[in-house]
Amino acid sequence: MDIALKHAVLDAAEEDGARVLVDRMLPDGLSEQEMTLRGWLAPLGPSRELAVWYEARPAQWLLFRKKYLAELDKDEAIEALSLLAELTAEEKRVTLVTASGDPEKSHAAVLRDLFSGARKPPATTGPARAASAGRNRARRPR
Repeated sequence: MDIALKHAVLDAAEEDGARVLVDRMLPDGLSEQEMTLRGWLAPLGPSRELAVWYEARPAQWLLFRKKYLAELDKDEAIEALSLLAELTAEEKRVTLVTASGDPEKSHAAVLRDLFSGARKPPATTGPARAASAGRNRARRPR
């Protein structure tokens, strides 16, 4: 499994594989069709409060990551993580699409790291467990 990151305004490419939007809202001026998405997992986007906090403190990457991982321990996010786990098991490549200014310093990078096994959170429950379990409790991305 290979997980890539891509900014939402960049055109889809064949090498992207299955493209999944991981933001809570559609990026301004773009539709799902224009972004050529396989799915949209809105619960995986950071809360508005956390996004605003991080935008004002971009140097606080590690603290943002910690706060974001805590947000992933909510039921709706756990369900979305399970769906993403299923998709990554089925596809050779999945591209996480985000409107974040720097995808490499965004929640999408945290998700990629979580699924690739890099920098796993210390807990054995919550997002790490859901990512590895692949539980299906909600509608799968198309």
